[in-house]
Amino acid sequence: MRVIAGSLGGRTLRAPAGTVTRPTSDRVREAVFDVLGSMVDLAGAAVADLFAGSGALGIEALSRGAGSAVFVDQDPGALRATRENLGALDLADRARVVRDDVLRYVGRPHRFDLALCDPPYRFAAWDGVLTRLRASVAVLESGRAVTVPGGWEVIRNKRYGDTLVTVVRSLGAPEKGTS
Repeated sequence: MRVIAGSLGGRTLRAPAGTVTRPTSDRVREAVFDVLGSMVDLAGAAVADLFAGSGALGIEALSRGAGSAVFVDQDPGALRATRENLGALDLADRARVVRDDVLRYVGRPHRFDLALCDPPYRFAAWDGVLTRLRASVAVLESGRAVTVPGGWEVIRNKRYGDTLVTVVRSLGAPEKGTS
């Protein structure tokens, strides 16, 4: 696993041990950020990497110019891998790692320019995340179609093997991110 592009392009990332975390493949991350390139100005953006795992999605955003990223996960092994990756890439000053339940975390008053959501495929509480999440754009990775609640507009759905990527835009106009 590696950073695809930006200032850290080509650098190696560590995945958490075990089978609990399913890191987003290089191919899918590249495709996601290609789509986002025309939708989101990452320069200085506030990013949330929800269900962070290794932190690969948020690190990719930081490599491409995001100003800050919050990495949220409950799994201690995933958080350890995220911290190690951030430290190895000298990104700790632009990142915050939070051990919390994502549903609880997004219920607090955070605003993001971009939210990257890659839960386990069995995750079914998308409505709970999306009704609480305050972000301009969100990328949702799942094994099956995600029903998007009101307040969000589906911009793109694309399948990459077992992964369905859904990109949604908020129909509200949240203020600039304040993670």
